[in-house]
Amino acid sequence: MPEIVPAVIVDVVRTPSGRGKPGGGLSGEHPADLLAVTLRALVERTGIDPVLVDDVITGCVSQAGDQAVNIGRTALLAAGYPESVPATTIDRQCGSSQQALHFAAQGVMTGAYDVVVACGIESMSRLPLGFAARDGAPFAPLARRYPDGLVGQGVSAEIIAGRWKLDRSELDEFAARSHQLAAATAAAGGFDDELVQAGTLTADETVRAGTTAEGLGALRASFRDDALGERYPEIGWHITPGNSSPLTDGASAALVMSEHKARELGLTPRARFGGFSVTGSDPLLMLTGVIPATQRVLSRAGLEVDDIDAFEVNEAFAPVPLVWAQELAVDLAKVNPRGGAIALGHPMGASGTRILATLLNHLESIGGGRGLITMCEGGGMANATIIETV
Repeated sequence: MPEIVPAVIVDVVRTPSGRGKPGGGLSGEHPADLLAVTLRALVERTGIDPVLVDDVITGCVSQAGDQAVNIGRTALLAAGYPESVPATTIDRQCGSSQQALHFAAQGVMTGAYDVVVACGIESMSRLPLGFAARDGAPFAPLARRYPDGLVGQGVSAEIIAGRWKLDRSELDEFAARSHQLAAATAAAGGFDDELVQAGTLTADETVRAGTTAEGLGALRASFRDDALGERYPEIGWHITPGNSSPLTDGASAALVMSEHKARELGLTPRARFGGFSVTGSDPLLMLTGVIPATQRVLSRAGLEVDDIDAFEVNEAFAPVPLVWAQELAVDLAKVNPRGGAIALGHPMGASGTRILATLLNHLESIGGGRGLITMCEGGGMANATIIETV
């Protein structure tokens, strides 16, 4: 068997989160140019010669329109990387760039790569949610296996909120917390080390500092459907735009390499990878895959929940981290300590590496330690990753 080579993170950056609608701060940027901003930033910040990059692995969910035809390759050429650098674009739904991280690190660990970039992009102002499937019926073959039908993610969030007995006030309080933590972090300069300017945007425009649970309580449910309410009587219709992640534009990228290569290049790693997992789960309750994914990665790493100093659980909807914390008995103070996707946005293909940037900067600010990232994904899947600061 080949020797397992330690894989390290040398740097990770992200653009600010732009509102994913016409007129949003990044809506005028072509998504390949937006991703190119982060690719150039890795070169500028580390001084690495991009000719050394063995591959660029890119997460992107809506691979159509401006994001079609292997956007990773388009972006690296737009960023000025040598033509000799290849790229591929992958889709594991919301976990696409987290999976890119896994593939990058695993390639390094097995000796297939020395230097690789894992990154992600999503322009939801140009390609709204569901855009890529609008002219087709991608789930039609599942009717035989699921004759009662599946539901969208918003209704899935309603079902799990009902089954875990989360009321509207809990969801809105958690959502308000996300904005308050993100606003406090931004005010203290806590995001400065991970952000790179894109277009004219220098800060996340999705964060609303004045958000309160009381204000969110006035919003109406987004997914109300009386027929579905009859089928799933546990639904309370509590999911609103306020306790869900907003449509978002953004890109992020991480420079991953072997520990030996980092030393050879005179680069100081910021973190090493400590474990990976990916799981499938019930596609009806598609948002709960984060629970088995976390259990699996901890088991594989020989760790317990208490061995982790901070967790990032993607806030696709407020019930996701709340159910996860309830099932794993995790103190919410350790979950998304700088705010999560409800405030910082969820540019789907870019969220995995975005969360890595936020987690790593938080760990460094508290003196290091271990962190865990987990992400629910469409169709009933989830990724989990453990990192350890160096």
